[in-house]
Amino acid sequence: MAKVKQPVQLSGDALLQKVKELEHLSKEEKAKACGYATITKNNQARVNLMKFYNALMEADGVELEAKGSGKGGRSASYRVSVQKNGNLLIGSAYTQLMGLQAGDELEIRLGRKHIHLRQVGADDEE
Repeated sequence: MAKVKQPVQLSGDALLQKVKELEHLSKEEKAKACGYATITKNNQARVNLMKFYNALMEADGVELEAKGSGKGGRSASYRVSVQKNGNLLIGSAYTQLMGLQAGDELEIRLGRKHIHLRQVGADDEE
């Protein structure tokens, strides 16, 4: 079986220009015409719309991921659980939000149904 050469995937200004020229076509037909389709082992055309959309957004200058941070992870839920040993562990997401550094001291204030943590030496904002 002869291997079929895949079309070159357009990107950047060439992709934007081609999409403008093909505005009368469906999104699948645009993706195919711009090279975002492959032929499967069963000789079926498969359009990769996600890759096409990502290339369009990149060509248009839309940044989906912050470059340079390289950090993923979970977002803060503002809930913690008491550990088996009775300790409360405050995660790094919260210490970063508060701008805390290693060695900073916190004052614990107990309320009827809550616990307040205040940085020692911080101005009263309440």
